[in-house]
Amino acid sequence: MDQQNEPAADAIAALVPVTLRALHALEFAGRHLSPATLAQLIKAVAGRESDVAAALSASRALTWPERLQPARDCLEQAAAAAGEGITGLLAANEAPQPMFAAYRALRAYARAAEAIYPMAIHLRPVSQFFLEAAARDDATVAARLAAVDPVREHVGVMHVGGKPGTRGAFSLYVPEWYDAARAWPLVVALHGGSGNGGAFLWSWVREARTRGFIVVAPTAAGSTWSLMEPEVDGPNIDRMIADVAGQWRIDAERQLLTGMSDGGTFTYVLGLRGDCHFTHLAPIAASFHPLLMTFADSDRVRGLPVHIVHGTHDWMFPPEMAQGAHLTLQEAGADVIYREIPDLSHTYPRDENAAILDWFLGSRPAPR
Repeated sequence: MDQQNEPAADAIAALVPVTLRALHALEFAGRHLSPATLAQLIKAVAGRESDVAAALSASRALTWPERLQPARDCLEQAAAAAGEGITGLLAANEAPQPMFAAYRALRAYARAAEAIYPMAIHLRPVSQFFLEAAARDDATVAARLAAVDPVREHVGVMHVGGKPGTRGAFSLYVPEWYDAARAWPLVVALHGGSGNGGAFLWSWVREARTRGFIVVAPTAAGSTWSLMEPEVDGPNIDRMIADVAGQWRIDAERQLLTGMSDGGTFTYVLGLRGDCHFTHLAPIAASFHPLLMTFADSDRVRGLPVHIVHGTHDWMFPPEMAQGAHLTLQEAGADVIYREIPDLSHTYPRDENAAILDWFLGSRPAPR
């Protein structure tokens, strides 16, 4: 590298690791967040914001070569967002509602992930971050990604209907190594209350990039899913899936509907109805009431693969709700897996994605 580029190379070498460490810290905090653990999590991430700030300040003080400006923009935006997330989390305990302040701080994760993702094709540490841990040193995976065309269109992260989080719009991820010669499984992931698809998409990109499936993350038309009026969001989701299926080859026998919190509840609302085309359901940290079964189609439910995940320490929707869903669906003939996680509160357990995918991609849906 010539002398003109050496300072920029040093800035990249400083920004990338501190940003990825901050992202890992935000992931860890998101997985383990609860009223009982918030103070411990704040202690665990303290100091990461200073590391990010120092690297970011040094980068901003440089005059970068023109050709490296796109890299600078990606890395500085990612570092700034990650740093804001850590700083917000550190201040959460002083807020009037500490848990909601912590949830707001963790939203910075998606902004940082989206900013740094374009560097995955250029920088190995970033590429490895967006792979499942077991695949990070896999030669086959590395060769597959090395063959990707960096300027190929209609793959990667996309937002349809507006910028990320636009109400009634959706975000999606199509692996860069997409090949229309085969049909691709589809995961439709529904965000929690007050969330949005642009952010929730990043709960699944790592696995989709590793294993090869398409992710669609819709955003509800309102502040949350139309639980009492499924005719509002339900047809909208159907249109989204039809749009995606019209452009990419989707496997009709591998379509998973999943969601967190209100998104998990809406997974039940839509997924148990007779006109639902999803082959598998995976509600996470969801509310459930037996009255939902009055809208269910008995033929649809019989043999339906359902994978329920809930936290023993869920403070918003007690685990008894999920236990009741398990028993009710079993009695109705569904093929149910129930996972209650002892250290999980009301938050998204990204470490369960692998087990959900092993089940989803390895099982066959019930015949219709």
